[in-house]
Amino acid sequence: MVLKKFKYKKVSSTNDIAMQKIRQGYKSGVIISDKQTRGRGQHGKKWISNKGNLFFSIFFIINKKIQTSRLVISNLRIIKKILSNYIKSKIKIKRPNDITVNKKKICGILNETLFYNDLKFLVIGIGINIVSSPNIRNYPTTNLDEITNKTVSKTKLLNKIVKAFDIKIK
Repeated sequence: MVLKKFKYKKVSSTNDIAMQKIRQGYKSGVIISDKQTRGRGQHGKKWISNKGNLFFSIFFIINKKIQTSRLVISNLRIIKKILSNYIKSKIKIKRPNDITVNKKKICGILNETLFYNDLKFLVIGIGINIVSSPNIRNYPTTNLDEITNKTVSKTKLLNKIVKAFDIKIK
């Protein structure tokens, strides 16, 4: 299956748009946006969407019996593996839904489920700091460009992640 990409300049939240697409009849896809005005994280926390960073959501049908909480770690591992191609430092999964490098947050994931037309959908919102690091009180952050001392292509990184998820959900 090839995940259809929907690209936007600005959205409230890529997860919100993914849920709209599901209600419009799409069974899977990727929502990509340059900016989110109301991105969100775990427990309703605000996700800071600095320009140039990567914000997207992947959605697809899952088995109704699968517990979403079990998929969070699996999804984090996919991102961690791809980031390890860029980063020499030790990358860690910080439960429940973050990836850190040198104890600084570089990525957050928000898994949400939606039941629609007797199907269960998983929506995975992913935010990766590429060019800048948001200022979060009591939570150090970092970004790919800073760690690698290079300019990382947002498009190439996105394509690698989408391909990995495309293989996973086949």
